[in-house]
Amino acid sequence: MRSIWKGAISFGLVTIPVKLYSATEQKDVSFHQVHREDGGRIRYKRVCTLDGEEVPYADIAKGYELASGEMVVLTDEDFEGLPLSTSRRIDVLQFAPAEQIDPIYFAKSYYLEPDAQGAKPYVLLRNALESSGQVAVVKVALRQRESLATLRVRDGVFVLETMLWPDEIRTPDFGFLEEDIEVRAQELKMAESLITTMESDFDPSEYHDTYREALQQVIEAKVAGKEVVPAQEEEEAGPAVDLMAALRASVEAAKREREGAPAKPKKAAAGKPKSEEKTPAKRKTRKSA
Repeated sequence: MRSIWKGAISFGLVTIPVKLYSATEQKDVSFHQVHREDGGRIRYKRVCTLDGEEVPYADIAKGYELASGEMVVLTDEDFEGLPLSTSRRIDVLQFAPAEQIDPIYFAKSYYLEPDAQGAKPYVLLRNALESSGQVAVVKVALRQRESLATLRVRDGVFVLETMLWPDEIRTPDFGFLEEDIEVRAQELKMAESLITTMESDFDPSEYHDTYREALQQVIEAKVAGKEVVPAQEEEEAGPAVDLMAALRASVEAAKREREGAPAKPKKAAAGKPKSEEKTPAKRKTRKSA
């Protein structure tokens, strides 16, 4: 791995020099835009909309468009003058229980490696944080953007997880939240039973990207000049008409799968039993005052 940033953890009067590394990587299959007829790469030019001339990178600046349509041009000098107090520091602000921080705030994960002279204070803070069962809430500036972040320990290494600011989290303003939707006790019990049946320890190695694997096979077949056989699409089930029957069938299928028997098709969700055909689903709507 190659470090992408150098700085220091600032913890009270203790300074721990560290290097920052990306902790994750995307495994997408990358493509180029090409001419369908001959496979030639498609190139784009940076052209000014006012004079039609191609613009070199050296002459490109950042522009902020006002509501009036006017453009405010900002240069590198304008950004250099901005106060980034944490430009080379990871400032520890507080310590808090991990469960108090909603995962929706997390943006990207990084590993922190200590410099040679920072190994001892790094291990000291790591051990103290690990024994406390808490995470450190910090502030850090990466790529000219200041962020909140957390420091936690994973496999003996500090993981820095940058966070979104509170005003960057959208409010889920959905209509159904204002409705009084009735859920019967037996439906809730059956749903809880389904959760219990499917409960197990999480092992990420059990899952893999089937789409990427299939795409790679298509590419390899193209290279070998073989015929590409399209994968059979799984039949998508429609929304459950009889919720209770669908839940019951799901519980039975989950039990069979856990016991190693092949799961049978879930036909219960396709239609209503005759005895319930004329019973409409109950749904109350809260009246506005």
